[in-house]
Amino acid sequence: MKKWPRHPVIYEINTWIWLQEMGRKYGCQMTLDSVPAVEWDAVTWPGIDAVWLMGVWERSAAGLGVALKNERLVEEFFKALPDLSFEEVIGSAYCVKNYSVDIRLGGPEGLAAARCELRKRGVRLILDFVPNHLAIDHLWVTEHPEYFIHGDFEDAARDPVSFTEVNGEVFACGRDPFFPAWQDVLQLNAFHPKLRQALIETACDIARQCDGMRCDMAMLVLNSVFRNTWGDRAGPQPVDEFWTQVIQGVRRKHPRVLFVAEAYWDLEWELQQQGFDFCYDKRLYDRLVHDSPESVRMHLLADLSYQERLLRFIENHDEPRAAAVFQQGRIRAAAVASSTLPGARLFHEGQFEGRNVRIPVFLTRRPEERIDPELHHFYRHLIDALRSEPLKNGQWELCDRSGWRDNPTCSNLVAWCWRKADERLCIVVNLSGTRSQALVRIPWNDIRDRQCVLEDAFTGETFDRDGNIMLDPGLFVDLDAWAFHFLRLVKSR
Repeated sequence: MKKWPRHPVIYEINTWIWLQEMGRKYGCQMTLDSVPAVEWDAVTWPGIDAVWLMGVWERSAAGLGVALKNERLVEEFFKALPDLSFEEVIGSAYCVKNYSVDIRLGGPEGLAAARCELRKRGVRLILDFVPNHLAIDHLWVTEHPEYFIHGDFEDAARDPVSFTEVNGEVFACGRDPFFPAWQDVLQLNAFHPKLRQALIETACDIARQCDGMRCDMAMLVLNSVFRNTWGDRAGPQPVDEFWTQVIQGVRRKHPRVLFVAEAYWDLEWELQQQGFDFCYDKRLYDRLVHDSPESVRMHLLADLSYQERLLRFIENHDEPRAAAVFQQGRIRAAAVASSTLPGARLFHEGQFEGRNVRIPVFLTRRPEERIDPELHHFYRHLIDALRSEPLKNGQWELCDRSGWRDNPTCSNLVAWCWRKADERLCIVVNLSGTRSQALVRIPWNDIRDRQCVLEDAFTGETFDRDGNIMLDPGLFVDLDAWAFHFLRLVKSR
C-alpha cells in the first residue's frame, strides 16, 4: 500500500446492516469473508481511500439486556424502525464485550478476508477503539476490577443510573459528564497505569488487523477532563497524557497506523498535539447547519497546520442524516464545502443515496427508503473529483472576496484554492438561499499577464478570464442559491 494521502476520503459502513441487507439480496447469510466482489466494488468507488467498518467487535449480551430496559432507547429504536422485531436489536456497537470480530460477522478470519479485498482495491481499513468504557460482562470486570472506576452501595442507592452492582462490587457506569451515564457499560479508570498498558496491548492488537483506528469519545480520557469528571475516585493523576502513551506505544509496533479522534468541546488541537492524525471537526458541522456563511469562513481562518488534521463531515452514525438536515438544495453546497477543505473527509453509507432515517447503533436493519438518483449521481461526481492530486496532496489557501456597496451578498460566498505543481482548483460555494455575487481573488501569482481557461468539473462549462483581473480585483462569480463552482485551471497562455 502507498502511504496515506495528506487529505484522505473515508467511507463509514454500518457493518451489521450492510451484511444483513446483502444477505436478503442474495438469499443467504452473509459474512465479511463471503461478500461478493461486486459489493466491495460498490463501496470502494475510485477516490475513496479507506473504509471504516463500524461495529465489528463482539457485543455484550448483558449490555443488551440493560438497553432493552431503557424506555428512551426502545422508543428511539421504534421511531427509526416502526416494524422492529426485538431479534433485530443486538446491543450497542460501543458496548464491547471482546475486541474480537463477532463470529456472526465472520470472526477474525472474515475481517482478514475483508481487509484483503479492500487492499486489492488500494483501500485501507479503519476499525473502532473505545478507550473510555467496556461492557459489564467484559473479562476484565472479574479478572481486573481495579481497571475500573468504583463506587459504593450508597452511590448505587443514591444514583442507580450512574452506578451499578456487578459480582458484589459497585462500579461507575461509563459517561460523558454532560449527559446521563450509559448504563450498559462500565467506566474504565484512565489514570490506572496497568490499565493504560493493557489498553496499549489492546490497541496494538487492533492495529495489527487494520490501517487506522477511530477512537470513540477520545477527549474523555484527557487528564484534565478525566480529573474534572471523576475527581478523587480516579486516584493520582499521571504525569503523562493517556493518548501520548497509547499512541506512542502502538506506533512502536505499528508505525503507519492512522489515529482518528472523535472529539468535541474545542479540544481538537490538544488531541492533535498528543499524536492524533485527524480529529472530528464538529464545529464546522454545527456552523454549516446553524450559522451564517461568514461564520463558516471565520472558522477557516484557523492555522493551516491545525486544519489539515481535522476530519470534515456532514453526516456520521451519531448525527442526523444529511438529507434530513440540509434540505431545499442545501445538501450539495454543504457536501462540496465540507469535502474540499484541508484534512480528512468522512462520508457515511446511505448518505450518497439520500437516506433520511438515522439508525441507532443497536439495530441490524433499517427501513426501506426511496433512493435519490440525482443525489447519488452528484456524490459519484464529487468523489471522482476528490481524486485530483491537488485535493489529495496539494496546498490549500482561503480566498479573499469582496462585493459592492449596494450588493453585500459576497458574504454568502466562501472560496478557496488548491494547487499541486501545475494543477490548480478553485472552489466557490454559495452557502445561502439567495443568489449572490462576489469578486474572488485567486492567489496564483504566476497567472499574471496570462489568459486563463477555467472549466467547471461538474457542469463542463468553460470560462476565459484575464489572469491580472483574477488576481485583482478578482474573478467575478454569480451563483444561484446553494450553487457552487468547482473550477479547474485548464490552461494559461
